[in-house]
Amino acid sequence: MIAQRVGTTALRRVAAKSDAFFTANVARLAVAPPISAMQTRPVATQKLTPSDANAILAKQRLLRPVSPHLDIYDKSQTWFGGSIWQRFTGAGFSGAMYIFGASYLAAPLLGWHLESASLAAAMGALPLAGKGAIKFVLAWPFAFHALNGVRHLVFDTALVSSFKRRTIVQTGWYLWGASIVSGLYLAFFL
Repeated sequence: MIAQRVGTTALRRVAAKSDAFFTANVARLAVAPPISAMQTRPVATQKLTPSDANAILAKQRLLRPVSPHLDIYDKSQTWFGGSIWQRFTGAGFSGAMYIFGASYLAAPLLGWHLESASLAAAMGALPLAGKGAIKFVLAWPFAFHALNGVRHLVFDTALVSSFKRRTIVQTGWYLWGASIVSGLYLAFFL
């Protein structure tokens, strides 16, 4: 309501004033040449066959810039970088969650036993090395994702004194070491 009143009041004030710009330019607008006397460019169109149109399109595509592919990057700089592995571990956890969720829902229809008691019995029947390996495969991505998430937050909030290449590489290697140690701890001691 208030906005409507303000708008109405503003329109009334503008309508009540005589506009000096408008009254000064009325004469100039009256003697202006008609729009048809203005310069125009002829537009020539032609009918194209589908093959001619595709040929023109293919020629235009060759002139477009190509975005760089992952092959142009130095593998020593990017392959062990935390950013890409953050995406890998996040996508892995999301995919695993969806697959297990769908399997859990479909299990009664397919005759599978994915209830907690069956999973605990199957895990209990494995040797210690097997249990540890399975737990490490699940624990390491969790530890890496959590620790690297903290690292990204620290970088995003600029709490690190500098973004020198050496600092980023060092924190990356510390991250790998800490995530492997954390994964082993979670796998074998919890």
